[in-house]
Amino acid sequence: MLRLPPITQLLQAPLRCWAVPKAHISAKPARTPTSPMEQAVGISTMFVSFLVPAGWVLSHLESYKKSSVA
Repeated sequence: MLRLPPITQLLQAPLRCWAVPKAHISAKPARTPTSPMEQAVGISTMFVSFLVPAGWVLSHLESYKKSSVA
């Protein structure tokens, strides 16, 4: 019969040694609030960085299909 608890302890042993630093989370408002323009630029950049590559692949899907057939 397989003894899983000792095996899982061996796998978890290296993870126990890592020291995880505390996050400096604060409930206070930001010292320098971001303007609506900065927020718009940031959100636009995030959307473009995800959607442009996906759109490129989808628009060239037929050429990818043709080139993969040997």
